[in-house]
Formats: sequence, C-alpha cells, structure tokens
Amino acid sequence: VKGYEFPNEIITVGGHLDSWDNTAGAHDDGGGCVQSIGVWNIFRELGYRPKRTLRVVLFMDEEMNQRGGRKYAEEAKLKNENHLFAMESDGGCDKPMGFTFETTKETLNKISSYKELFLPYGVNVFVNEGSGVDVSFLKERNAVLGELMADPTHYFDYHHSGYDTFERVDKDLLNQGSATMASLIFLVDKYGLK
Repeated sequence: VKGYEFPNEIITVGGHLDSWDNTAGAHDDGGGCVQSIGVWNIFRELGYRPKRTLRVVLFMDEEMNQRGGRKYAEEAKLKNENHLFAMESDGGCDKPMGFTFETTKETLNKISSYKELFLPYGVNVFVNEGSGVDVSFLKERNAVLGELMADPTHYFDYHHSGYDTFERVDKDLLNQGSATMASLIFLVDKYGLK
C-alpha cells in the first residue's frame, strides 16, 4: 500500500510460508504470515491510510537457505529502496510479550518511548537482541529490524514437530499478535524513527 506522504519510505511486515516436511507449520510460520496479513486488515478495517508505504511480505525458504529474505533484500538494493522498518513474526502464535530489535541505542530509545502504551496489554519487552531471519538481510539497507516476541512457554512443544498444526493455534492470541504488530507499525508510520 503506497504511503500518501512518504511513499519512498517502506515499512515491511512478514512471515515465512515454508516449514519442515513433518508438520503443517502453523506456529512456524503460517501464523506469522496470518498475523502479518492481519496488520493490513486492521488498518483497512479502521480506514487508516499509512503515511509510508506498507508491504506485507510472505517469504519463502527461511528454514533452509533463506532465499526469500535474500532475494527481497537484493531487489531492494537494485531498486535503491529506502526501508525504514522491517518486522516479522516467527516466534509462534501465543500471547504477545513484546519485540526484539536490531538497531542503534538511539533508535531503540525512540521505540521504547512507546512501551507505556503497550503495558496495559501485558506487552512489556522492548529489547535490542536481534530480529527475524527473513528481514535480517535488510540490515545493509540501514532498516530498523524487529520481531514480535510471543510467550515461548509452549513454543518448543510444537516447533519443527508433527504437533505444529492449526488446531493448536489459539485464534484470539493470533489476533492479539496482529494487533500488537499493527500498533507498533502505526506508531512508526505516524511518528517515524527520529
């Protein structure tokens, strides 16, 4: 969706479509794809028109060679695109707890100033401890990188196993993840990162 004020500043949100062959890949990472699409659905339902260009990207091949993330970053470089912020969801679909980032201390301080808005919802983790694999290739484009952090208590009950099926995804928590990502993306879109 092309931004109406800063169309050349891109915000990317995504997940990856592939999983291991013994599983449907619901938590890793079908749910992340659904949550990312959910960000745009929330904006559409609210009638929110982003100032910056918003892209929802469903990456491929994260589990083996990361070709989707690599190709996306390669295309961004060829087109000389300005990626302001890139976030993914690849940590399961349980209760959102916060975000991990890969950025400078100054930018983390700016993003962390939004933390108080998330606290009433139990979203209280804003740490500079890395980003998701797919968006990590945008680092050389100087994008601020992030990943939704979900409660990891049961993640490894499902991760890369035959139990990672859609009946083990709580729809309310899945939607909370979308809303949490949409909230942060809204703030970044509205106020920027400086």
